[in-house]
Amino acid sequence: MAKVIVWNLMTLEGFFEGREKWDLGFHQDAWGEELAALSSEFGRKAGLLVFGRVTYEGMKAYWTSTEEEGETKAFMNALPKLVASRNLTGSDWNNTTVTVDIVGEITRRKALPGKDIYVFGSAELTESLLAASLVDEIMIAIAPVTIGQGTPLFKSNAEKRHYALIAARPLKNGTVILHYGVKRAA
Repeated sequence: MAKVIVWNLMTLEGFFEGREKWDLGFHQDAWGEELAALSSEFGRKAGLLVFGRVTYEGMKAYWTSTEEEGETKAFMNALPKLVASRNLTGSDWNNTTVTVDIVGEITRRKALPGKDIYVFGSAELTESLLAASLVDEIMIAIAPVTIGQGTPLFKSNAEKRHYALIAARPLKNGTVILHYGVKRAA
């Protein structure tokens, strides 16, 4: 059975993007060889990448046009991708499926044998999957920077949840990767 793992970078105050959509300049404060190696590891471990529509559009635009070469570009373009959207009906990005029933689709795919399912970005999607008890683990890279305003990863109106620390790993540049298991409600 595959695990669903949420991965995101955020600022010290909890924003995963700045004031505007795709304002990700703070990623440069976290990026380095250690995070690049972790990114490559995700590519080897993932069987499916999952995005909300907004994250999907940004990822597709970047990874299908960047001149950057390497393992990350290769796996982002090659791995199967699943997009949660009520508006899109299809995609021309390699190995991409669009669904309106993300909870049902993740439930079905999670029950299959295979590699893990990674959710990148996608705060609204993450909240939906957490509410449906489909997320097994959350990995967050906390960049050593504050930006004042932005979009929080966790919504202020979400229900209270508990997490079990799996690992905490500081990187040389001051970024800390926090890895949590999602505790199921009793």
